[in-house]
Amino acid sequence: MAFRVVCISAVDGSGGEQVGPLVAEQLGYRLVNEEIVALAARQAELAPAQIADVERRKSLINRVLDRLGPTAVATSTMGAYVSPMVDDTPDEAALRDLIRAAIGQVAELGGVVIMAHAGSYALRARRDTLRVFLTASPEARADRLSQDAKQLAKLDANRADYLKRFYDIGAEQPHHYDVVLNTDHLEPSAAAGIIAGLTTA
Repeated sequence: MAFRVVCISAVDGSGGEQVGPLVAEQLGYRLVNEEIVALAARQAELAPAQIADVERRKSLINRVLDRLGPTAVATSTMGAYVSPMVDDTPDEAALRDLIRAAIGQVAELGGVVIMAHAGSYALRARRDTLRVFLTASPEARADRLSQDAKQLAKLDANRADYLKRFYDIGAEQPHHYDVVLNTDHLEPSAAAGIIAGLTTA
């Protein structure tokens, strides 16, 4: 069957940033990445940075300071009364829902390659969506990113944390995807050709 939507998930260093645009070009599909954040932000009438913050790991102290806002600092340092600001920013769960809803809206349009926000999980119930996972060996990833094993482990931990918070995924598994490609010996163009071929088959 032909797929109207392609979701590409990729570990850091597996070449996703090259493969995704090539797939979109070969299929004549629109490439969607951070547009998801912008769409969610427009719906919530928030700045995109406020939505994007949900997707980054933040220390407890940073979260507390963010919720307090500048008013708490100004009040304590200036010794003068400052009218408290009303924080009407949706909580983290609400922002996660906005992002997932935005992914669904983009998918409804069809003809898209979604490269961000774990779209494969957000759209797992859709039969018109090809879910692709790009991976590579630790050695290949380290070489491409010029990073050591410790840095790679941190990147992978961030990814696992995101999947846990957004989709309650304890451990990412191959069966979560329709296609898994190891890019150790695949050039981006070759990987893109495989994905495009499966999309239109």
